[in-house]
Amino acid sequence: MTAGRQAIGRTAEDFVTAQLEASGWRIVERNARTRFGELDIVALERRTLVFVEVKGARKGSAFGPERPVLAVDRRKQQRIRRLATAWMAERRSGPRYAEIRFDAVGVTFDRNGQVIDVEHLVGAF
Repeated sequence: MTAGRQAIGRTAEDFVTAQLEASGWRIVERNARTRFGELDIVALERRTLVFVEVKGARKGSAFGPERPVLAVDRRKQQRIRRLATAWMAERRSGPRYAEIRFDAVGVTFDRNGQVIDVEHLVGAF
């Protein structure tokens, strides 16, 4: 992954984290590492544990789909589920959650780096 694409991803994650916190969510962990890889955001919305996958893209970019959330394909969904299972297994002594959910958030930026669109799919998979 290029440094530019990493920067877009990091900026998208920062933006989504701020939006979730402003909506009353509690961020449990960002860039949560497991032995299998990394989860973007783990958060609590009331008593629901939510694993949030964030995708960022520039408008008019030749890379990826037109809507960034579409990059969370079936293969990526399976990987996130595996990572979430590992994350919970590594924290067995933690609190119990009423529900567990997987959301996907796509953030589109213009050429100047300004957010022009956010698409949050609640219960995306």
